Amino acid sequence: MSDWTADAADTIERTVALVRERTVDPVRAITKAVVYGLLAAVLVVPALVFVTIAVFRLLVAACQGEVWGAWAGMGGIFLAVGGFLWAKREA
Repeated sequence: MSDWTADAADTIERTVALVRERTVDPVRAITKAVVYGLLAAVLVVPALVFVTIAVFRLLVAACQGEVWGAWAGMGGIFLAVGGFLWAKREA
């Protein structure tokens, strides 16, 4: 004769493990991705702003103080990047 209490406990344990595997684990993975994505965005966006400001300052120095040359250079850079990204988009 089998021990029905042990069988019942094993069945409950398997059921709880299955429910956790199908619910908690995917939600945990999604939450981790969202948190790391937000952290990356919080770090990358200010870094890009600072790099853009530094490039602009370097262009002003390279154009010997002529700000219009720096604006034209930055406009050309952004235009080239935008054109590249526009060419890579999907229809």
